[in-house]
Amino acid sequence: QVQLVESGGGLVQAGGSLRLSCAASGRTANIYSMGWFRQAPGKEREFVAQIGWSSDVTYYVDAVKDRFAISRDNAKNTVYLQMNSLKPEDTAVYYCNAHIILPTYDYWGQGTQVTVSS
Repeated sequence: QVQLVESGGGLVQAGGSLRLSCAASGRTANIYSMGWFRQAPGKEREFVAQIGWSSDVTYYVDAVKDRFAISRDNAKNTVYLQMNSLKPEDTAVYYCNAHIILPTYDYWGQGTQVTVSS
């Protein structure tokens, strides 16, 4: 099992920045990749960004490219999401995800609220 604990959410004005953190514990050696998803009120959860656990390959949804940056610190088993130039439409609960392969499984954190005021 893998446990994920997010932190760093909060309230920020449009144009501001926040950094989310996600600390993984447990069977972290089985992690293939980690990422961030978000869910706004009344909407489905959507993919935001992903990074390989043992590679530097990253993926982003078009809406956050050039504004958000995902990174990791394997020594701390922690993944970060640096969010710059925040917009009101970025308001959502952000969830950390750990993707396991063989067998395929996804672990989720409890979520952290990000609110961007206009």
